[in-house]
Amino acid sequence: MGGAFAEGLLASPDFKAEDLTIANPHEEKLQSFATRGASVTTSNTAAIRDADVVVLAVKPWVVPDVVDEIMDTLDYRRQTIVSFAASVNGNQLRKLFERDGRLPRIFEACPNIAIAECQSMTFLVPVEADDETTKKIERLFNLLGQTMTVDERALPAGTALAGCGIAYVMRFVRAATEGGVELGFKADVAKDIILQTMKGAVALLQQTGLHPEAAIDKVTTPGGLTIRGLNTMEENGFTHAVIAGLKASAAQDHQ
Repeated sequence: MGGAFAEGLLASPDFKAEDLTIANPHEEKLQSFATRGASVTTSNTAAIRDADVVVLAVKPWVVPDVVDEIMDTLDYRRQTIVSFAASVNGNQLRKLFERDGRLPRIFEACPNIAIAECQSMTFLVPVEADDETTKKIERLFNLLGQTMTVDERALPAGTALAGCGIAYVMRFVRAATEGGVELGFKADVAKDIILQTMKGAVALLQQTGLHPEAAIDKVTTPGGLTIRGLNTMEENGFTHAVIAGLKASAAQDHQ
């Protein structure tokens, strides 16, 4: 996710590459970012020294070690922390960053991998932050898609709908592509047809504000092909499978 985040920032016309510093212990993973104007380093402390926003885009079990490493370099007066580690909650972040009774500004952020294309659905949780800083961090992530600021208790549902949900959408594309092959199209052609059809559906819903069922009614004539297909999908558990999958993804409480 850290690489996807960096890709998105570098792709955004509203973000300057020279304002981004990326740290990774493996130099080969940094080369492509350096060629596009970002500063790169294998040192976490060097990466954060002049930063206004410090993003922890590491695995949850690595967070304590990274915090220990950068703690003495952090400037709580001017720096803001954003954690991508979904299973490290706000209370844990407070404990990790507490220093002599003081805390920096802290956020949890849950983007999805479309952030690399500036099309993420990102959930933002202000753990320790004022309104001004929250708006600043919202503006940053709005460069990379759409941002929703929520209470921490909403993160499991948000992760299911957007974080896991992007994989569910891709699984639908795969299934529909396979169906297209059975109907006679080559796989790549079927995929392109499905993608354009999805783009059209999204545009219609966004621009008209219609409820999905109202939009469906516009293409389901009595006794027609569409209603036959929809009913067959429902007979095979389409809606139930989608809801059950989302609930399974959200079942792990955000402790």
